[in-house]
Amino acid sequence: MTEILNTGNTAWLLTSTLLVLLMSIPGIALFYGGLVRQKNVLSIIMQTLFIVGVVSILWVAFGYSWVFDTSFADSGSPLAFLIGGFGKAFLNGVTLDTLTAGNIPEILFAMFQCMFAIITPALILGAFAERIKFSGYIVFITLWVILAYLPMAHWVWGGGFLQQMGAIDFAGGTVVHINAGISALVMAILLGKRTDYEAGHPITPHNVTFVFMGTAFLWIGWFGFNAGSGLAADGLAANAFMVTHIATAAAAITWMVIDWIFNKKPTIIGTCTGAVAGLVAITPAAGSVNLAGAFCIGIITSIICFCMVAVVKPRLKYDDSLDAFGVHGIGGIVGSILTGVFATRFVTGEAGVQGALYGDWNQLLVQTLTTVFTVVFSAAITFILFKIVDNTIGLRVGKRVEEEGLDIYEHGESAYNR
Repeated sequence: MTEILNTGNTAWLLTSTLLVLLMSIPGIALFYGGLVRQKNVLSIIMQTLFIVGVVSILWVAFGYSWVFDTSFADSGSPLAFLIGGFGKAFLNGVTLDTLTAGNIPEILFAMFQCMFAIITPALILGAFAERIKFSGYIVFITLWVILAYLPMAHWVWGGGFLQQMGAIDFAGGTVVHINAGISALVMAILLGKRTDYEAGHPITPHNVTFVFMGTAFLWIGWFGFNAGSGLAADGLAANAFMVTHIATAAAAITWMVIDWIFNKKPTIIGTCTGAVAGLVAITPAAGSVNLAGAFCIGIITSIICFCMVAVVKPRLKYDDSLDAFGVHGIGGIVGSILTGVFATRFVTGEAGVQGALYGDWNQLLVQTLTTVFTVVFSAAITFILFKIVDNTIGLRVGKRVEEEGLDIYEHGESAYNR
């Protein structure tokens, strides 16, 4: 029987793809750009733009094939454990009429997944903001996408061993957030603190309005990120849309209340950070939890991430500049594990998975093992890549460059000219 293109699903995925792109540009660029000092805002924008460009090229050249091709598995190649193959390099064999899950064009599915490959390395930027050399950065990020992101995406989404094990990662808790967040922590530690960084004394953001605007783009774009991941315009997408919004709202208000209690003021920065933490945590669970699960995930994640950012980081004295690890790494870990608690057949269906809250402790075990593996893998790859790039090209800017700003020294431009 000939498959017929589903125009409704196709229209929704076209929209979702655009929404996910909004998360990187302008979302991440504005969110991180507003958090740094005025002298470094263009460096954040440039780093984000570079990722959008280079990852898009890598993705169509071989990234999509490495993640979703099955030629190595079909031929019995031992490389099938690591990557799918080269059968779809440069989208070989993908025509305008080739359909995939949901009866959408495969070329659209490839583009949708490209947006995930773009946003993931962009999240790492917050850990080493204001002190990384652009030349070293472009080599590190390029290698990281190839050696860290592509294998993880294959293992979880492309038929790899974690997917076969039964891991639930609806839209990127492990592949995107834990992967990027752990890498961010390793980079922050190895690169060292900013010269004027004092633990417990955050450096004042130069533009809080940018932070709010970036958060707004992230919040809106995340609906494509999560609700689009079911690849269909159906009830599952509607549920993912709802739980994404509610978890985010719960996390934002929880962070605001904690901020008010402990710091005596409800801040925009804090509320925006809480919202992002909620978005991160609901990502792996959006296709398997109901409204009650969303509330719990949002509240629990906000509390834990606040503790990491406001208590643990100052005590351990590492300089995760914009809390990429504290929000994305920890939020991803909490969300991935809580998926194994709150997953319910109310959403997944009668034959679907359910979490420990509903009697299936095995799913919680699977989620925990998947989380631990992702942490170890991401940390190891990042450590190796850092050492290689730092010992060849170098990754840390000089003291004078850091003091006077990366914008003018690295890019010859200033964000604000009179």
